[in-house]
This record gives sequence, structure tokens and C-alpha cells, in this order.
Amino acid sequence: MTIQQAYQHLLTQLYEVYEDREAANITDWVLEHVTGRRRIDRITWKDYAVPAEQLQLLQQHAEQLLLHKPVQYVLHEAWFAGMPFYVDENVLIPRPETEELVEWVVATAGQYAPNLTIADIGTGSGCIPVAIAQKLPEAQLHAADVSAGALAIAQRNAGTQNVHVQFHEMDILDESQWPSFPAADIIVSNPPYIRDSEAAQMHNNVLAHEPHLALFVPDADALLFYRKIADLALQKLTPGGCLFVEINEAFGPETVQLLQDKGYVEVELRKDLQGKDRMVRAVSTIKP
Repeated sequence: MTIQQAYQHLLTQLYEVYEDREAANITDWVLEHVTGRRRIDRITWKDYAVPAEQLQLLQQHAEQLLLHKPVQYVLHEAWFAGMPFYVDENVLIPRPETEELVEWVVATAGQYAPNLTIADIGTGSGCIPVAIAQKLPEAQLHAADVSAGALAIAQRNAGTQNVHVQFHEMDILDESQWPSFPAADIIVSNPPYIRDSEAAQMHNNVLAHEPHLALFVPDADALLFYRKIADLALQKLTPGGCLFVEINEAFGPETVQLLQDKGYVEVELRKDLQGKDRMVRAVSTIKP
């Protein structure tokens, strides 16, 4: 089977469960991942015969995709901040809006010494600290997660990108574990923030495959993680240190008020590129 025929065969199968443009994008991604041939290469080398083992792998991937498994989990690859990250069902698939949070952190970091300390809470795949470490090579990076499986993946991604991040297994909700968390100039977190009741509005492929531990919070206590993170950060941030959090778009003003009530100053709410309230920055104390 030629590479062009393989492309058409996979695309035709994916049309059964995906919109046309998404099916085409996924087909491009899968074919390049398996064969190493980019889209332009497939035009130039349209008569290239795909090896049998690659055809077999393409069909295996197709079968998983037809069951609505996210392509990132099928290929064990997600792109974030221009870098490939290994992902499986132990971790969330990194989202574009989280890249905006990283950019805000990096832009703010310029007000500190180059060797500042930055800590990430709920690191998952490690995309936040790894991306920051790439952009701020002199910074000291720490990252914490309650899941040993997630930490193993985060460590793998840090190694692949050749950056140093110190990882900590800890439950942010358990205050007895807080002493082991490092002091930092910046603390950043993308914690669970989707209410249980919002699950009904989510795509089945997310619900069936992404870890609920990293997604959901009870409706009765939607800001649970933000309260805990705010309290921890007040203990661990250096004077004038900044806390950054990604948030549920439904709780922008409430998150701002929570942080102000905790004593933070210069609390700023920002929208993402979709125009939704998505991230907040707060300062622990005014610099002397």
C-alpha cells in the first residue's frame, strides 16, 4: 500500500466518528508519527510503499481512535509550548490555555533574580515546569503531584527535554505534608476545577479516558483546591512572591475574592484567547 493509499484508508475510517477537518488533522498526525513522513513528503513521495509493520500499527491506531480514544493517548504524544510530551491515561492532555499561563509566569519572572525558584502544584505530565525550565534555564524548578504514575511521566518528560525539575509526591489537601514543599518565588498551579455537575457537558472521550482525579471537584466546594493552594502559598512564597492559577471560567470573580480575603494583593484576573476568564495572578505581600 502506498503512503497516499494508507492516508485515504485511515481518513475514510475516521470520517465515521470525527468531523471532516478533525479527521484530516488526526490522519496527518498519525501518519507522520508512524511513518516519519510529513504531509509535504507524502505529496512528493506519494508512491512510497509503507512497510507492513507500519501498516499494521496504523490499523491498530485506527481501531483505538474509532473507540473515541484521544489521539494523544493513542500516540502517547501531546504538543505543548512547541515540545512533544509523553502522555498516557495517568495524566491530563495539556491544553493550549495552559500555555498562556506559562507565558504569563515567564513574563513575570523577569522581575526576579535569574536563579529564582518556581514550584508547580498538581504537575501531571510536567508540561508546566518543563516548559518554564526551557524558557528560564537558570531557574530552580520544583513540581508536586499526588499521583506516583503522573510523577513518573513528568520525570520522563523532563528527561526527554533535558531539563532539571525536582519532583515531590504529595497531597496538597493534606496539610501535614506541606512542610516538605519548597519555598518559592513563584508558585503555579492548574488544579482540578471542573464541577461534578459539569461532566454532563463534556465529551465522552474526555470522560472515558482522562483521569477524573485531575479534573473534578465537588459542586459543594468548587474552590477547594484554591483555598488550600492559597494557604500553602502564603507559607511558602518569598516576600513579594507571586501565585498563578488556572481557573474554571465560571469562578473568576469568586477566585479573585478568595485570594483577596486571604490577604493577597495586586490580584489580577485574565481571560484566555477564547475570551474566557482563565487565570489569576496574586502577590503574597508587597515587596519591601
